[in-house]
Amino acid sequence: MEAARQYNVHEAKTNFSKILETVATGEEVIISKAGEPVAKVIPLAGKVRRTDYGSLRGLVEISDDFDELPDGFAEAFGIDA
Repeated sequence: MEAARQYNVHEAKTNFSKILETVATGEEVIISKAGEPVAKVIPLAGKVRRTDYGSLRGLVEISDDFDELPDGFAEAFGIDA
């Protein structure tokens, strides 16, 4: 695993846009003050980006009884089944 990039406070202020672009690619960035790390900038959990419809074809299986409610389920929730 590659070490996180490190910037001092002045560099971080000067290169803030660059830091955000770096983090957006999944990398972490450390901000240091007087040579001591004080903060870590990390990417937020990203959205799932599908390349095309059907990209999960063959990976998901739905059983034949998917639409059938288990015994007692309808009654427990007051559903007329």
